[in-house]
Amino acid sequence: MSRVIAERAGGPPGVVVALGSAQTIAWASSYYLPAVLAGSIARDMGVAPTWVFAALSGALVISGLLGPRVGHAIDRFGGRLLLATSNAVFAAGLLLLSSAHGAVLLIAAWMLLGIGMGMGLYEAAFATLARIYGTGSRKSITGITLIAGFASTVGWPLTTWLDAEYGWRAACQVWAAIHVFLALPLNLSLPRATPQDQASHPSSGRSSHRGGQSENFAMGVLAYMFAAASFVSSGVSAILPTMLVAFGATPAHALLAGTLVGPAHVGARLLEAGLLGRFDPLLSARLAMLMNPIGVATLIAGGSFFAPVFAVLYGVGNGIITIARGTLPLALFGPVGFGRRVGMISLPSRLTGAAAPLVLGMMVEHLGRGALWISAIASMSAFIALLLLRTGHATSQPVQVGGHNS
Repeated sequence: MSRVIAERAGGPPGVVVALGSAQTIAWASSYYLPAVLAGSIARDMGVAPTWVFAALSGALVISGLLGPRVGHAIDRFGGRLLLATSNAVFAAGLLLLSSAHGAVLLIAAWMLLGIGMGMGLYEAAFATLARIYGTGSRKSITGITLIAGFASTVGWPLTTWLDAEYGWRAACQVWAAIHVFLALPLNLSLPRATPQDQASHPSSGRSSHRGGQSENFAMGVLAYMFAAASFVSSGVSAILPTMLVAFGATPAHALLAGTLVGPAHVGARLLEAGLLGRFDPLLSARLAMLMNPIGVATLIAGGSFFAPVFAVLYGVGNGIITIARGTLPLALFGPVGFGRRVGMISLPSRLTGAAAPLVLGMMVEHLGRGALWISAIASMSAFIALLLLRTGHATSQPVQVGGHNS
């Protein structure tokens, strides 16, 4: 199935399958881990589950702070060895977590995992592809998100089974072994990129990007847009079942609606790999930011009966925005200096993503349904910001970067 996805995405099948599979492991064993193990970890350590999620939030902040430096390193040297190193860091963090018996080691373990996330999640993977394939990497970026979109689908059942059969500590140890024996070789199989001195490859986008606007202005707009999108994505994901029940849905109906988000993610990415891939990625991003406001309006107008419609629209928007994190900066600025730019653009989104579950959770407590209106307003403001951007007529043809011509 992975090969079919890779071919549909149009990227080199071996690279797309390897990097997509490694990304699936990285996401499943870090970002998606507390959703299953938080309760078990908290009971064993005698702390509240909030501690586990707070540690994850701290890890997201650390990963965001590392982003610009990681991106700059990938710009110069390529991402193959850095991604492989992230697997060792992930494994170390998971092993430390498995040996933790109190809050101190719990926090230390998630600090390590935060470093691994900064080195080994989507932004680093996107920068690696841009470093190898240049402007021809859009479809490869789509391809790896198609495969890694199954991270929760694969990771949650496996983690749940390991926890039930062997305990949460063994689950962490198994994920550490998967990093070492599967994900690390997959990342090492990626093409090499010849080290390059960025000073000898100046970007014409330092004063203006391909649409003719100031680069600083364009980066500021993107940073705001992705920060707003991350706030909505992380926050609504955390409160979705509770929010739908507040709109009158039964718990079973809310759960059914929630299960549609994942398939909607994948469906949206298939749409991006096919129809939307023919158009400017700015169009895809604008459409994505409209999905949540349309879903909120539908839910408020039609009531709980339209909960599945809201969930699908919300999932479609998230699925496309994930791809846009790589394809939109590539279209605006080109491949030179891509990693550094993506790291800087992504920093605010890491912070808002870390804070969103707590902030929207408090809004639900005090505002009830009004919390969804807040999420819709955030999405609409990001859509309006995107209207200020233009990408011009950037070529979609591959360029030779680092000795590889795709």
